[in-house]
Amino acid sequence: MNPSPLETLDTLLGYLGFAFRVEEQNRDGNIVLQVYTSDAEILLGHHGQTLEDLQYLVNRLVLAKDPKAPRIVVDVEHHRAMRDDAMVASMRQLAEGVRHSGRAVQTELLNSYDRRLVHNAFKDDPEVMTWSPQEDARTKRITLKPRR
Repeated sequence: MNPSPLETLDTLLGYLGFAFRVEEQNRDGNIVLQVYTSDAEILLGHHGQTLEDLQYLVNRLVLAKDPKAPRIVVDVEHHRAMRDDAMVASMRQLAEGVRHSGRAVQTELLNSYDRRLVHNAFKDDPEVMTWSPQEDARTKRITLKPRR
């Protein structure tokens, strides 16, 4: 029997020596594993890098056992949710500039998780579209441009 995403994260954090509690939630069709701990800053890491790496590991372990498993989002005390909301809000401000000027704008370098957020935020926008290059770099810029 394959371990659940919650069990996978529980095992990883247990081996790392953290005292924690994990709740499984469903958000936008994704499984969200919300971690509560007194060591939140350690799990977040510098600019959220440790949290990103932890999410990557959980997804890789779960997908290795079940290639059809849904995407897992790991969050620590709602940090990622608040950060995601702020990211989408700032991209919407950039998009307003694109709407008014009619000129394309590039974002700062974004990791794959953030790029996915931005692409999903604008997939149904009738006036602004997103584009990112097909290169294999870990971080890339997205171009917001008017739909024609």
